[in-house]
Amino acid sequence: MERMISFLAGYLCGNFLTAELLSRKKAGKSAFGVGTGNPGMANMMRQYGFRDGLLVLAGDVGKTLLACLACRFLLFPSMQLPAALYSGLGCVTGHNFPAWHKFRGGKGVACTCAALVCISPLWGLLACIAGLVGVILTKYLPVGAVMIPAVFLFPTFGIYGAEAGIIAAVLALLMLIRHYPGLKNIPTGTEPQIDLLKRLRRGK
Repeated sequence: MERMISFLAGYLCGNFLTAELLSRKKAGKSAFGVGTGNPGMANMMRQYGFRDGLLVLAGDVGKTLLACLACRFLLFPSMQLPAALYSGLGCVTGHNFPAWHKFRGGKGVACTCAALVCISPLWGLLACIAGLVGVILTKYLPVGAVMIPAVFLFPTFGIYGAEAGIIAAVLALLMLIRHYPGLKNIPTGTEPQIDLLKRLRRGK
């Protein structure tokens, strides 16, 4: 029961799409109706600028941390890791498949990163760095995105056990499903590239 409640708490938090709030306030338009239609950091950054992209990133990370930390340390402190596992999975699921938008949402990169760090700060951070390097080297966001949970998956089974490994595998599968269309576009040259280092230097 505690696992289900943790998942549902995470799912509710995940339904709050920061990009939707920002786009409505910024341009009076739904995030689903601008650019690529994805309510995530990358699309908002392309449409409204670097700083607005960072605001979306902060909001998506924040809602995931809220769900994971609240479940792990406040609601179910005796559960510890499983509470973070299921609330993190719930938040990613809620972000990707929000009930209020007919289960069509974002791609869950920021939420997944935050969930992995909550599960294991060291391995989560290393996985995020690996994904960042992947984007810098290839200039393709889908490549870095799928690398993050994939890198995290390998040490998880041995360190945290089968339950954590299964949740990590589900997170990796969700990421692959959401980014598979972009990965297919790379060989045809139709997937947009992003020079992350240039954007960081310019700050826009």
